[in-house]
Amino acid sequence: MLPSGEGWAFAPSSVQSVRRLPTEKEIHKENRLTPNLPDYKKAYKGFQWEAVRTELGLVPPVNLASKAVDQHASSWRRNKVALYWEGAEGQNCKYTFYELKNESNRIGNMLLNLGVRRGDRVFVFLPRIPELYTSVIGIAKIGAVAGPMFSAFGPEALRDRLLDSGAKVLITHTSLRERIHRVWDELPELRHVIVVGASTSGGHMPLRKGEVSFEREVEKSSRGLEVEDMDLEDPLYILYTSGTTGKPKGVVHVHHDMLSHYITSRWVLDLKEEDVYWCTADPGWVTGTVYGIWGPWLNGCSQVTFEGRFDAEHWYSIIERYGVTVWYTAPTALRMLMKAGPEVVKKYNLKSLRYILSVGEPLNPEVIRWGMEVFGLCIHDTWWQTETGAIMIANYPSMPVRPGSMGKPFPGTEAAIIDGKGNKLPPGSSGILALKPGWPSMMRALWGDEKRYKEYFTIPGWYTTGDTAHMDKEGYFWFIGRADDVIMTAGHRVGPFEVESALVEHRAVAEAGVIGKPDPERGEIIKAFIVLRHGHKPSRELEEEIKEFIRHRLSAHAYPREIQFMDGIPKTRSGKIMRRLLKARELGLPEGDLSTLED
Repeated sequence: MLPSGEGWAFAPSSVQSVRRLPTEKEIHKENRLTPNLPDYKKAYKGFQWEAVRTELGLVPPVNLASKAVDQHASSWRRNKVALYWEGAEGQNCKYTFYELKNESNRIGNMLLNLGVRRGDRVFVFLPRIPELYTSVIGIAKIGAVAGPMFSAFGPEALRDRLLDSGAKVLITHTSLRERIHRVWDELPELRHVIVVGASTSGGHMPLRKGEVSFEREVEKSSRGLEVEDMDLEDPLYILYTSGTTGKPKGVVHVHHDMLSHYITSRWVLDLKEEDVYWCTADPGWVTGTVYGIWGPWLNGCSQVTFEGRFDAEHWYSIIERYGVTVWYTAPTALRMLMKAGPEVVKKYNLKSLRYILSVGEPLNPEVIRWGMEVFGLCIHDTWWQTETGAIMIANYPSMPVRPGSMGKPFPGTEAAIIDGKGNKLPPGSSGILALKPGWPSMMRALWGDEKRYKEYFTIPGWYTTGDTAHMDKEGYFWFIGRADDVIMTAGHRVGPFEVESALVEHRAVAEAGVIGKPDPERGEIIKAFIVLRHGHKPSRELEEEIKEFIRHRLSAHAYPREIQFMDGIPKTRSGKIMRRLLKARELGLPEGDLSTLED
């Protein structure tokens, strides 16, 4: 959504398309509301975290779960719907804030009855069912540390996380418990496995020693719970990020994160009292935890969650059925919706939508153009990491979007492009994307690994993100790639995202992943892995056409000299293209940690 009177501004980049975007005057859209952040420049200049603390009513000691759920249950929002849930088989239910409070209280008491205490790690290995959300809240209420995990994890991924964290209790589902059984003997600190679905109307499932029925334990637990008062620096949750090599890293976040969760949800997601919000991310990924649980509920917002996998028609039907107004999803999902074609969109009434955002991978300009055409809305990209704990750079509803740009830093944070010595580089220079430490949601530790934690801060005065980027003269940031993804070909630095964005502008290309492949003459050549749109088939002629298309879009050195057509690009469940996996398979190298691989 563009502010009144603002036009489109493009990057000084060769990815620009000659196709004209519709102007705002050509797009009629209802539900245009004044943004919560009406003036970015003014807010950035005068921002103080203390003002956010006052606005949130944050007086420590305090528990994030109390601020996100219980305070609404004790207010006029008591009977407001907090969660609309739809299952993979079409079943559905809803929870008010009052019901959410009571269910999470009972789970908190269940955990206390099983011996869980403040600081203990309780991991949650569930599909996106209501018990996932009520469990994470209940864990926080008793001062324990939650560890959400993808329901697609295999036994080895589970073992690594549970062993490293010293998890005391695991909450899982009958459909997933066998994966735990295969590694339980290797987890000496795991005392209890709580099984959702073990007790149903059809009877009781036999349980092994150490397992308990979620339903039976919750049923006998009280709805009255004395919520644990927490210091702002007490741990709240641990999320593990996968690495190219070595074991996943346990990123630790604290209750103080709530300041960032609250204000970024207000100013970037632009959440308002009347909104129905849908974050498509799984809470096993940081977006699903921060912006699929805490941030929206700190703002008293109604949320939708869907248990099932991606399906274009089903996703559109959810927006229509629940009247979704704000939608936060991944570029990969948007590209898959593009691939499904415009005819599918026409079957559904999507007029409720007023604001769309994306996260996970940089947003291709072509996807923004498509969004304007089919929704009449601009898709706003955001950038952040598991380690940052909240959105750090974004395109805001009150400022013009430059398609392909990450946007500008969030007020209260300082971002810069630096060299290896920590010197700020001038606009237009490529370098390390870095942040000044000190924002509330910055990770506090890597669980049990201080050495790896300190590696983020080896350049004095900066948190280094591992990404390379550049900043233009107006302060917009532009993603180039992960530091180890940048391709050096014939002496030129090429960012894979730039090539991928140009590729998906071709009429036949649905998705693309790009790597650098060693070459004795050029150092590296660009190789592209391409998924074709429906109705197109691989051929030598199409391959040459795509190469020529990129030569004209970019330059003679930045086109893919090799193209491989594929049925799918390997991605994480959060939608990130796994370029290092493409490279490992191409070169016969070790594949590293695959625990977050989508399939």
